Amino acid sequence: MRLVKQNVNIDFMSKRRLALGLSTLLVIASIVVLPILGLNFGLDFTGGTEVEVRFTEAPEIADVRQSLEDAGMPDATVQRFGSSVDLLVRIPPHEGEEESDAAEQATRVITALAGDFPAGVDMRSSGFVGPQVGEELTEQGILAVIYALIGIFIYVMFRFQWRFSVGAVVAVIHDILVSLGILSVLQIDFDLTVVAALLAVVGYSLNDTIVLFDRIRENFPRMGKSTPTEVVNRSVNETLARTLMTSLTTLLVLIALFFFGGEVIHAFAWTLIVGVIVGTYSSIYVASNALLMLGVSKLDLLQVEKEGVEVDAMP
Repeated sequence: MRLVKQNVNIDFMSKRRLALGLSTLLVIASIVVLPILGLNFGLDFTGGTEVEVRFTEAPEIADVRQSLEDAGMPDATVQRFGSSVDLLVRIPPHEGEEESDAAEQATRVITALAGDFPAGVDMRSSGFVGPQVGEELTEQGILAVIYALIGIFIYVMFRFQWRFSVGAVVAVIHDILVSLGILSVLQIDFDLTVVAALLAVVGYSLNDTIVLFDRIRENFPRMGKSTPTEVVNRSVNETLARTLMTSLTTLLVLIALFFFGGEVIHAFAWTLIVGVIVGTYSSIYVASNALLMLGVSKLDLLQVEKEGVEVDAMP
C-alpha cells in the first residue's frame, strides 16, 4: 500500500473544470428528464394486486405474459420469484378497485394460467396495495432522503468545517439526482427496494467522501507551502488504492447479485451498481471540487487559540 501511495501521482484536479461541466450537464439532464419521462413506479407506490404463483414446470415468462394479455390483463408484469417455477404477477390498479377485488383478480390470474399451462399451476399468495399506501410511501421516502441530507450536513460540519459539509451534501445530491435520472431513462421499476438502494448509495458516497476529507485535513498542515489544489490532488492519489479496491469489490458482488439473484432484485442491484460508480466519481470530482470552489485553505482547519490562554495557565 505504501508503494502505491508513493508512486501514484495522477493530476486529477487538472480536469476539475471538465468534471464540473460533466456533472452540471448530468444533473440538469436528470432534472429535465424526471418530469418528462417520470419514474416507473412499482406496485409499492401505485397500488394494485400482487399474486405469487408456482408452476409444476418452469414456464417462459413471455408465454405467461401472453396468457395474461389474452385474458384481458395487458398491463400485468411478470417476474421470476426465487426458483424458476415461482413467478410474481403484478396487476396495476384500476379506477374504483378496492381490496375486496384482489381475490377476484387473483382468481382471474390462476384461471387464465391454468387454461394455458395444463401441467399445473397453484397460487401461493395474493395481496392488495391501496393507492393511499403508495402516496404515504412516496412521502416517507422523500422525507427519509431529506433527513439524511440534514444529518450529513450537521455531522460533517462538526467533524470538519462548513465548507466540507457543503461539499459532502452537494456530492450526495449529485449522486441521487444522477441515479434517479438514469432510472428514469431506463424505466427501471421504482419500488421500496430501490428506495433502500438509494439510501445505501447515500451512505456509500458519504463514506468514500469522509475518507478523502480526512486525508485532506491531515495533508494541509503537512504540506504547508502547497496550494489547496495540490493538497487535494495529493490526498486523492493517496486514497486512490483504497477507493478503487472498495469500489471494485463492491461492484463484483453487485454484478453477481444482478445476474444470479433473480429478477425480483434486479432494480435493487442495478441502482446500487449505478450509485457506486457515480458515488466513486463524485467523491473525487464533486466533493473535492466544491471544497476548492469554496476556497478552503489551511487556515480553515487550524484551531484558533483564545487570547490570554498562556497567561492563565501560568502559576
